[in-house]
Amino acid sequence: MVQEKVIIKNPTGLQLYPAGRLCEEAMKYQASITFRKGNMIVNAKSLLAVLGASIRFGDEVEFSCDGEDEKEALSAMTGLIKEGLDD
Repeated sequence: MVQEKVIIKNPTGLQLYPAGRLCEEAMKYQASITFRKGNMIVNAKSLLAVLGASIRFGDEVEFSCDGEDEKEALSAMTGLIKEGLDD
């Protein structure tokens, strides 16, 4: 398992379009991909779960990836967040 904390840079947080981009990318990997905000653990492959987490600009989340392609998955997830999710 690999983990990394990131700060949400997208001005709208993880609303519909950015959340969709995140989930779309997560689905490319076999690894289990979750993120934690406080005590909440969210499946990054579920659009409804990501939207339900109400992630806002400036929130810190910690991604955890576990599986055969975990390092690649973590790099992709944190990279998207750091780039602002193309928004």
